[in-house]
Amino acid sequence: MVEELDRFRRRKSEHPAESVLERSAFAILLVLSDGRARTLRELADELDLEQSTVNRQVNAAITLGYLERFDVEGSMSRLIRPTKSGRAAFAHDGMLRVSRLKQVFADLDPGTPEVLLRELRAFNEAYDRTLRAEQRGARSRADG
Repeated sequence: MVEELDRFRRRKSEHPAESVLERSAFAILLVLSDGRARTLRELADELDLEQSTVNRQVNAAITLGYLERFDVEGSMSRLIRPTKSGRAAFAHDGMLRVSRLKQVFADLDPGTPEVLLRELRAFNEAYDRTLRAEQRGARSRADG
């Protein structure tokens, strides 16, 4: 089981050769794809990375023209959003990933994408419950 989970984890860094974006730029643009600009801290939190790491990644994406920082009146923090070029690159690479997943799902034997999704969701929910229980236990030990 550990071997299969590790194989699944490694899939995150595999991207089609025709990809335009580096993995980190794609991840940032994925977070920003909901249309809401973010602070560096918000991006770091959502990506579960150190702020200094995300800062380097954002700066690299800005240099390549995929992201921009902008000021907001009344705020000390600058916000980050995709540029037109960043949105286009994200759409391009997103379609490459969709195409790959369609091929994977077509070859999924035995099984179906629906069953995989249901089981993956059940796994993630069970994992979240386990983490919450561990956190409650750690807090009660610290308080006790």
